[in-house]
Amino acid sequence: MKHLISLIALTPALALANPPAATPTSAEGWVAKMTNPAQNASAFKDPTAFVQWSGAMMNPAMMPAMGNAMMNPQTSMNMMNGMMSPAAMGNYMQFMDPSVSMKWMAAGMDPNFYTALMTQTMNPANMMGWMMAPMDPRMMNMGMQMMNPSLVTNWMMAPMSPQMMNTMMVPMNPASYGSMMGAMPGMAPAQPAPAQ
Repeated sequence: MKHLISLIALTPALALANPPAATPTSAEGWVAKMTNPAQNASAFKDPTAFVQWSGAMMNPAMMPAMGNAMMNPQTSMNMMNGMMSPAAMGNYMQFMDPSVSMKWMAAGMDPNFYTALMTQTMNPANMMGWMMAPMDPRMMNMGMQMMNPSLVTNWMMAPMSPQMMNTMMVPMNPASYGSMMGAMPGMAPAQPAPAQ
């Protein structure tokens, strides 16, 4: 009970440390959000956000956007760097907030939630988009990108880039562990009392 009370008390602090990001308006924006460890769990904390995420995933434009992002070594470097940031810890620790479970329990009994998901599944525009996807210029461009020699060169040079070197040095910095512990509920360092 004591831990539950402390979690409830820390919920506003966690929310302030990880403010909700704006809803992306493009496939590339969704991919950027999904590959950002400080934001990629937001769709699973709130049923309303999950409906938006589900709608984006049913868009055929997501496939070339995700494919191009995964072929770019910068995406992998950003994800590795993000996983070692305190914001990533705060992002996942919010699942300990009891209100997240309550939202999903309420959504499980809400017909509007199921209707919203079923409407996306049966949307004829999405079905037509997936049927036409093989002829989409974005899909063809993604396929051609695999034959681009600079793609291989970029991956070969990625381990020697300054950003990758900085990322590999983060685990050796003792301050990074203190920052991560500070992002965990109940582990934040005590604040000094104000001077009288």
